[in-house]
Amino acid sequence: MIHVIKPGLLSTIQDLGRYGYQKYGVIVSGSMDPLAHKISNLLVGNEVDEAVLEITLMGPVLKFEETTLISICGGDLTPTIDGKPVPLRRSLLIKAGSVLKFGTCTNGCRSYLAVAGGFNVETVMNSKSTYVRAGIGGLDGRPLQPGDTLETGTITKESANMIDYLLPYLEHSDFTEIDWSISSEFISSYQQKKVIRVIPGTEYDLFSEESRQQFFTESFKVSSQSDRMGYRLEGPSLKLQDEFDLISEAVVFGTIQVPSDGKPIILLADRQTTGGYPRIGFIASVDLPLIAQTKPGEEITFTMVSHEEAQELYIDRERQLSHLKQGIALKFNS
Repeated sequence: MIHVIKPGLLSTIQDLGRYGYQKYGVIVSGSMDPLAHKISNLLVGNEVDEAVLEITLMGPVLKFEETTLISICGGDLTPTIDGKPVPLRRSLLIKAGSVLKFGTCTNGCRSYLAVAGGFNVETVMNSKSTYVRAGIGGLDGRPLQPGDTLETGTITKESANMIDYLLPYLEHSDFTEIDWSISSEFISSYQQKKVIRVIPGTEYDLFSEESRQQFFTESFKVSSQSDRMGYRLEGPSLKLQDEFDLISEAVVFGTIQVPSDGKPIILLADRQTTGGYPRIGFIASVDLPLIAQTKPGEEITFTMVSHEEAQELYIDRERQLSHLKQGIALKFNS
C-alpha cells in the first residue's frame, strides 16, 4: 500500500499502451519512454509491460506502508528516501513507513517508478494506462491526487527472491539497494541538444528541396505548447512544393506532421488515431525515449536513417533488453 502525500505535477499510471482499439477511435496512450518503463519493471521482477508510475518534471511524495521492492528509471528527478539520495536504475527495497520524495529535475523530464507486483488498478480495454482526456484507465482515469492510495499487485517468484536477497541488509537502514547495476548501454544521456534519427516520411518528397535540407540541417526547439499528445516545434517553416489535399490516415508514435503553418508536430503517446497533415518523417523507435525526455525549450536536430537501419537499431535494442532479462533471471529464478 502506497499513500500519496503530494501528487507531483503530472503522475499517472501507464503500461505499454492500449492496442487494438484505434479503429474505434480509442487512442493507444501508454508510457512516453518505453525503454525506461521496461527496464524499471525488469529490475523488480515484473513483466516488461506491467503498469508503472510515470512522473513528469515535478515528482510526488509517497509513503510506503509496507516494505516494497521498487526501481526508478528514466530522467533524474533527484529522488530521496527519508532525505537520503537514492540511485537510479537499481533494485531498491524500501522499509515500511519510509517516504519517497522527488526533487529538482536535473536530467531528462520523466521518471518511471516500478513496484514489485505492479499497481492493482482496473484494466480497461486490456490496458491499465491512464488517458486523462477520456477519463479511463489508471486510477479513476486521472493523475494522482493528495490522499490517494495505490495498491500493489501479486509479486512474481523472481520479485520474492529479490526481496529475500535484500531483506537482511534492511535491518539498520530505510532502504537498501542491489549490489550490481545494469550495463552502461542502457544509461542514456539526455543532453540538452539531442540528435534524433528519422526515417523520411510518406510525403517527404512533396516538400520543397529547401525545406528538406532545413529539416535535416537546422535545429528545432520544443515549444511550451507541448504535452503527451504531441510536441510542437519552433524553427524553420517547412513548405510543400505544391498544396494538395491529403486523406486522413493512421498515425504512429513518432510521426512528424507538418500543418499549414509549416511548424512540425511530433505525435507522441496520447496521439490521435488518424492525421491529415503531410508526414515529413517518422522517428526511429530507438530514439523515442530521447524525445520523451526532452523538455520544452530544449533543442533537437534530425538525422536521416533508412527503414532498414531503423529496424536493425530496434532489433539490437530488443536483444540488449532480452540479455538483461536473462541475466536477472539467472540471478533470482533459482
